[in-house]
Amino acid sequence: MAQETDAPQAPPSAPTAPARALLPLILPAVVVGVTASLVFVGVSVAAERLQQVLWGPLPDALGVGRYSVLWMFAMLTATGLAVGLVVWKAPGHAGADPATFGLNSPVMAPAVVPGLVLATGLMLAGGPSLGPENPVIAVNVGLAAWLGARLLPRTPGALWPVLAESATIGALFGTPVAAALVISEALAGRPMRGRLWDNVFAPLAAGACGAMTTTLVAHPAFDLGLPPMSHHPHAKDLLTALVISSAAALLGMGAVHAFPYVHAAFRRLRHPMLMIPAGGVVLGALGALGGRLTLFKGLSEVGELARRPEGWSAGQFAAMAVVKLTALLVAASCGFRGGRIFPAVFIGTAVGLCAHALVPAVHPAVGVATGVLGMLLAITRQAWVSLFTAAVLVASPSVLALLCIASLPAWLLVTGRAQMQLREDGTPVR
Repeated sequence: MAQETDAPQAPPSAPTAPARALLPLILPAVVVGVTASLVFVGVSVAAERLQQVLWGPLPDALGVGRYSVLWMFAMLTATGLAVGLVVWKAPGHAGADPATFGLNSPVMAPAVVPGLVLATGLMLAGGPSLGPENPVIAVNVGLAAWLGARLLPRTPGALWPVLAESATIGALFGTPVAAALVISEALAGRPMRGRLWDNVFAPLAAGACGAMTTTLVAHPAFDLGLPPMSHHPHAKDLLTALVISSAAALLGMGAVHAFPYVHAAFRRLRHPMLMIPAGGVVLGALGALGGRLTLFKGLSEVGELARRPEGWSAGQFAAMAVVKLTALLVAASCGFRGGRIFPAVFIGTAVGLCAHALVPAVHPAVGVATGVLGMLLAITRQAWVSLFTAAVLVASPSVLALLCIASLPAWLLVTGRAQMQLREDGTPVR
């Protein structure tokens, strides 16, 4: 007599996509990857050239100190006026309110792209504390969706934004790993057809091409050159990592909670020629207070901090972190077009070096990596990007395990709470 069993049957695994379904995606991924990288490099290089003029020969010709209080205040105010004029007059007003979206950009009309590129370039050159990532992703998403629909109309329209986002993230960090992690995190909240690797195949190809193009053209480097850990992590290193990541996350959450209120205050001015110049005035005052290192997106300034970790006191590091965080909050609230990752990296680095200055036993690499991790978790709510960015900055394999553990309490402090992104009605996204 056959024995019956009520044991549940394991659900069948998702079928793997055949090669013939993935091969047609390679060419679009390559084209989008290379193009997105060239757009990013082009905007960055143009902004750097303009920055060199605005903060070099121009103040020299006027007989003003390059980073004097007068010039910082004048330049940031002028940048607010210039960007405000672009947002007011450009078609599509240089895109949607940047406070309402993050790395996942909506598809915008091609006519909006020139204004957004111009507003971004002026912002990067003029000194506000924002990076290029969000607007460049928006530009690449818009271009990819528009060109893809015309050149390859049979390709699913939803593919183009994913390829553009992946390609731009790969170009920004010089590696496709960040793009693959971000896309896999996004896919975790969506219904998928087939295996995860099948779904990330095309985005990974786009990110790899974007990263390789940037590497060949611009030679980016994110390693700060901090002394690596010469020992395996000890208990004190673990305690240090937990404390610094949590402290940085709490500091970042202070800005996140203030974001809707500061944004609402600027919105009361109602017009971009009032909101953005007003933000420029405030940023000029903050620049005068914090000094030149608290200006711009912060990537090269982070390198300067890391080259001389003993060059500032704990109080100076703390002051730079607070001023930069306030500048990020103001710039993101008043309407400047820009992203928050690179300024957050500067803030986290300053927090980590402040801990090292307070307690010399804190290894600089541990302090910087965990400070950046906690700050990015609070500001971006992108766990993989936060972990990856913190890891590549210090290039010390022994820090990776500490980062994974330090991310746990920091994530518990930020998850489920308000994000630094608003809905159309001004309420924070959770």
